[in-house]
Parts: sequence; structure tokens; C-alpha cells
Amino acid sequence: MSEPRVRRAEIAIEQSHVDRVYTRLAELRQQAEAMRAKGYEIGHGAQREAVFEQASMLFERDMMVFHANQTLQTLDAEYEGLVFGRLDHTSGETVYVGRLGIRDAEFENLVTDWRAPAAAAFYQATAEEPMDVVRRRVIRCSGQSVLDVDDDVLMPESVPADMPVVGEGALMAALGRSRGEKMRDIVATIQKEQDEVIRAPWRGVTEITGGPGTGKTAVALHRAAYLLYRYRRQLGGAGVLVIGPSGVFTNYISRVLPSMGETNVELRALGEVLDGIEATRHDPAPLAAIKGSLRMRKVLLKAVRDTPPDAPTEMRIVYKGEVLKLDAKELEKVRRKVHTQGGPPNRSRVRAAETLLEALADKAEEYARADNRTVDRAELITELGERIDFHRFLVVWWPVLYPAEVLRWLGDERRLARAAKNVLKRDEIALLAASMRDRSRGWTVADIALLDELRVLVGPPPKRRRRHRVELDAEQARDSRDSATRQRPEHYDEYSHIVVDESQDLSPMQWRMVGRRGKYASWTVVGDPVQSSWPDPAEAAQAREQAFGAKTQHRRYTLRTNYRNSAEIFDLAARVVAGHAAEGDLPHAVRTTGLTPQIRTVDDTTREISVQTAAKELLDAVDGTVGVICAMDRVPEVEKWLAGQAEDRLKVVGSLDSKGLEYDAVVLVEPTELITESLTGRRVLYVALTRATQQLTVLASDETWLDGGNAEGAPAR
Repeated sequence: MSEPRVRRAEIAIEQSHVDRVYTRLAELRQQAEAMRAKGYEIGHGAQREAVFEQASMLFERDMMVFHANQTLQTLDAEYEGLVFGRLDHTSGETVYVGRLGIRDAEFENLVTDWRAPAAAAFYQATAEEPMDVVRRRVIRCSGQSVLDVDDDVLMPESVPADMPVVGEGALMAALGRSRGEKMRDIVATIQKEQDEVIRAPWRGVTEITGGPGTGKTAVALHRAAYLLYRYRRQLGGAGVLVIGPSGVFTNYISRVLPSMGETNVELRALGEVLDGIEATRHDPAPLAAIKGSLRMRKVLLKAVRDTPPDAPTEMRIVYKGEVLKLDAKELEKVRRKVHTQGGPPNRSRVRAAETLLEALADKAEEYARADNRTVDRAELITELGERIDFHRFLVVWWPVLYPAEVLRWLGDERRLARAAKNVLKRDEIALLAASMRDRSRGWTVADIALLDELRVLVGPPPKRRRRHRVELDAEQARDSRDSATRQRPEHYDEYSHIVVDESQDLSPMQWRMVGRRGKYASWTVVGDPVQSSWPDPAEAAQAREQAFGAKTQHRRYTLRTNYRNSAEIFDLAARVVAGHAAEGDLPHAVRTTGLTPQIRTVDDTTREISVQTAAKELLDAVDGTVGVICAMDRVPEVEKWLAGQAEDRLKVVGSLDSKGLEYDAVVLVEPTELITESLTGRRVLYVALTRATQQLTVLASDETWLDGGNAEGAPAR
């Protein structure tokens, strides 16, 4: 039988099985909907029963509705190719692998969840270690339709005479597919080195390093899905937090975990880690380096202990006809004494009141000694402590502190200079104060870590009395119950597992912020030292180890194969960063396309039309997305140039926001600007050059970014 006929016959066989799977999926969905409806009926019945029976019936209702909704949530996830693999074992057993485990009505396996031990051979088996797998088949689907199959024979000597073998190159075919706006999962094409990381033990710290395109992010997300499947009892209740470099990035990866059935994982950008505030703007590199340094903790601690700007500088209170007075110097002495005893200011108001009363008693005794009188110290403290005028003074002299308020105080350069004495240099103080004065554009990403640090330093504000909660009626309770069970308290710090992507860019202060959320967590940390944009790796490493705490297990995996970039594109990227990376730090690109990156010269008069032309050329050349990457402060300008041009497939992104993203083709605008806007410039340029999977066009007004290379012709590795 000819190859096309064999392929069609095998596709038909797999289509028959996929049809069975989707039929069973529909049955399971109907059963879950019936269970939910039954739960609601029980709830309505409980309203008519005696009071002592209601609690039991409502609990039964809640459990039925909860489990039914959980099941429906899993079944309704956006699965792209629910069944994607098949294993034929030497024993004759056939195992289908997919995104969800499904059994038929007789409890026979129709699909094995990709995370289950029985599916591990789909990723781990090789010709050297076949794990009793004769044939491994990749099944490519669109919706419920099987489009193609692709086989690997792992034990040629064991292939039965009647076992057809078709296709080749499943991984390369997947790599060649066009990119969309969202990252895809890689469950059908996970490679052996990646699978080892995904299935690594959950305790301790698992570090994943590797260059661009090695699948670090995808592996980390699949690891999160695997851990929740394998250790749901240990991890599911406390929750999993995934932290990415930007909102652009977290939006890009947002469908990966839901596509694998995990919808309760929190995704947050670094500018969103602190509850209630969202920041997307980045500081210029020199300013970000100041804000991210561990020196800022000393500055913030001093700022918290400084006298608030509006605090009174004198206290006068009448006691038994005599005016007791404390001047600014004496009040400052009292404040220092309270702070010396430790504890956040918002938790120290009682201590502040007691110390202030002691100072007033000292003053009264001083006055009394001058007149040869005595003072009943205990009586004075008790009486003044109950006076309304004393408490009115205390409220304004020792106010409740809020992080944003304290950070804004540092816009006063003299106040900042006091807090930063012997910590920051004069030019750093001026730069930081100017930033804090200008709040017209809101907070920056680097500010979020400072606000979180201040949150801890000042302590929680006093709790306000909550108004009596209005009871929800039955329908409101039913609609809100599922979302309520997933809500975390503000500033939640009990996550069971934390994933940090692009970890090489976290500043020391950001590591402190992230570490507070992971006091009890195991960690998956993803990064590439060559892509680092933080200028002091040693300081960041120190803060990172403190964030991990006393985790005894620390394992490290290095991914060395670049699946994203063509070799032609990666050659150029490797060239510009060669002086900043050790030989073994760069991955190996496995694909060649024959398409050399285009390097074109532009100037102020031709830049706009050149960007427009290059973008149009690449949109015509590829089926997926085209990214236009430029310096952060040039983004609004470039967006205007490209307004209305294929907006669904064309994305303009700043250099710092391009981390972790990928496009079919990229237009890189003025690479030298990317170098100069960052303290680790060539590393940022390296990141931008490695975002394209197929084609790359660079528009430059100079050649310095090539590090002395020739702007014409094919770049050399």
C-alpha cells in the first residue's frame, strides 16, 4: 500500500478513537450538569426543612455543586488537540496520551493524562532506552478532527508485520507552525531533557537555566501543571503563583495552563505582585539600579522612623493648672526611643503613647523640683492618658503610616538626604528625589518592591470596624461561591509553589518582595545569566538565596537546544553578545531556513518609511505574528507609524517588555538605542534579536551594535 493510502488509513483509525473520546466527554459533561442541578434542588429543599436539618442539606448541596463545577471547569477548558499521542508497547497494550485523563463507562482508559506515570514514556523513551515502547505516535488534531499522524519506531526488531509506520519530524513540524498572540502548550512535543525537568521532585528549589528558545518558560508552566496533578493534595490548597517580567508576558502565557486543565494558578507580573497596585512603566536604567539595590532598605527604614512632615513640633497640655511643654527636640527624643524598641510604627502607637506620657511626667517632675513640689507620677499618667486632647495630639504626632505616603515623602530632597545619609551618593539622592516628586504618571515597576518593603516596615494599619454584612440570597450565594473559594487574603504569603520566570532580571528588592510570598513554598526558578539586565549579579544572588530561605534541596537543570530561532538568526544574536557570554552559555540552534537576517541602514528621514516597509514585507512573508521591537521610549512613536496596519498580527513592543515573547518575524528598530537605554545593553539587544522564529530585519543608523562587524552580508557566529 502506498504511503498516502497508509497515512489516510491510519488517520481514519485515530479519528475513530478521537470520536469515542469526544462522545464520552459529552456524556461526562451532561452528568456534571445533572449533578449541579441536583445540588441546587437540594438547596431549595433545605429552605423548607426544619432548621436543624438545613445545615446538613446545605453542606450536601455545597459539596455537590462545588464538585460539579470543578468537573465542568476541567471539561470545558480550551483543549487544542485533546488527544495528541499514542504508545504501542511490546505487550500489545495501547496507551493514548492527552491533556485530560478520560475513562469510558466501564472504566477502561480512553486517554491517559500526559502527567500520569503511564504517559511518561511518551516523553522519556528513546531508541537507547525504549521503555518497552515499540511505536510512539504523535497525533495532530484541529478541534475534533485528526489532521495527521507521525511515528517514531523505538524497537525496530519488535515491530509486528502488520504495524504501519508513517511520517517523520513531528517536532520540526511544530516548530515551523506560525505563532499567534498567545503562547501554546508543548505537551505533544516535550523533549526528553525537558521532561526530566517537568517531573523533577517538587520540594526545594528547581532552577532551570538555558538560552533563548530552549523552552524554559514552557517547561516551567508544564512543571506547574504536572506538580498540581501529581501533588495536588500538598500543593492545591495553598496555591501556585507564577511571576513573569511584564503584563505583556503574563498575557502571552495566560492560556497555557488552562489548556492543560489548570485554572487556579495565579499569574502576576512584577508590577502586579503587590495587591491593589499595578505598574507597567519602567524607570531609566540608572534610576532602576538605585531603586532595586538592597541599600534602599536602609533608606526606607530611616524614612519610616523620621518625623512625618505634618507632625506637630511642640506639645502643650495643661495639668492641674500648669502647662506642660515638650519642644521639637524633646519630641524627637521620644520618637527615637519608641523606634529603638523595635516593631512597625503602626503597631507601636500604644508604646508611643506610653513613652510620651512618661516624657510629660518627667517634665512635670522637673517643674515640681524647681518649686520644691512633688508629683504623683502614676496619677498624672493615668489622668493625661484618658484626656481627649492628649489623644488628639497623639493621632497627628504618631499618625497611621501608609506605604505610598511614605514613599512620596522622599520627593523632598532634604528629607531623602537625611534617610540616605552614608547610604546613597549625592547624585543618586537627587535622581531618586526627582522621581518621587513626579507622580504624574503613577508608580513604576521598581517602585512596587519599595512599596511592598514599606508595607512590612510600617505594619498593617488598624482594622476598621466592618459594617454588618448583608446576607446574600440563595441565588447570589450560588453565583459567588466558586469565585469566593479561590480568593486569597490581601498580601497572601502561603503559596505552596512559586514559579519565577526571567529570574535573572529581578533586582534584590524584587527578590525580597517575591520571597515574602514564598515563605513556605517550593520554587521553580527560570533564567538565563546571559540575558540579565541587572548590573550587580552578586547582590541579586544574595537576595535570591535569602528569598528561598532554608530550602535544603536545590537542583539545577540546563537546557541547551534552541528550538525557537533559526540558526541564521541566532548566529547574529550570538555575535553581538559574544564578549559578554562564556562559550558554554549559548544554546545550539537546531533549525536552518536559508533566510539570512536583513540589516538595513536608516536615518532620521527614512526611519519611519523603512519601519512601515519592513513590517509590510514580513506580514506578507509569514502567516503568524510580526513583532516590531524598539527602545522603550520610542514605542509610542513607532505605534503611530504603524497605526492601522494589520493590527491583529502586528505588535509593537519595547525592549524590556519583549522578554519571553516570540514572533514569526521581527523588525528591530535602532539596536544601538537598546544598548544605551540599559546598564547591560548588549544583553538586552541579545534578547530582542532572539524573539524571531523565521525572519528578522534590523533597521540601524550606525554599525556600532555589530561590535565592529560588517553591516552587509551574512553575519558570522
